[in-house]
Amino acid sequence: MWNRRRESVDESKRTIHDPERSRKRTMDRAVRLLAAKPRSIGELRTRLLEKLWTNEEIVDGVVEKLKEYKYLDDAQYARDLVASKLRQKPQGRRSLQQKLSQKKLDKQVLEEAIDATFEKFPETDILDIAIEKRISLKGVPQTREEIKKFYDHLMRRGFSYGLIKEELDKLGRS
Repeated sequence: MWNRRRESVDESKRTIHDPERSRKRTMDRAVRLLAAKPRSIGELRTRLLEKLWTNEEIVDGVVEKLKEYKYLDDAQYARDLVASKLRQKPQGRRSLQQKLSQKKLDKQVLEEAIDATFEKFPETDILDIAIEKRISLKGVPQTREEIKKFYDHLMRRGFSYGLIKEELDKLGRS
């Protein structure tokens, strides 16, 4: 049974005839899912529980085993994900928080990953990259309307108004 819409499974329909076989199938599925792409523990649990031939107890055992093997580490996953998102597109803290909140990560782990990344790569440097990119595409904004569009673009990227104003003021002075 392929569950394309990822609906939650009715617990009363779960049947486990052979717990050992179910454990093996769950582990195999977990490894296949992780081989396809890195996932948070929450995401993996949700995907494993989509199947009727497993249950929470088996999934918890598999998750613990994968943690022992160092295949699952939410803190490392969050750090890698934040760095990856910033490499793909320069964006601000707010945008990152919003996008990564969908990854079923603990809020504390997510905040620590974002903080650690912005310690290495200050948000002002990332904003400068976004500004340079926009200017190379659209040119330096001249009219009031162009400046507003420029601000709006950077705000949609998740940068704070104060930070944008500060950086664009520097750009205007130079």
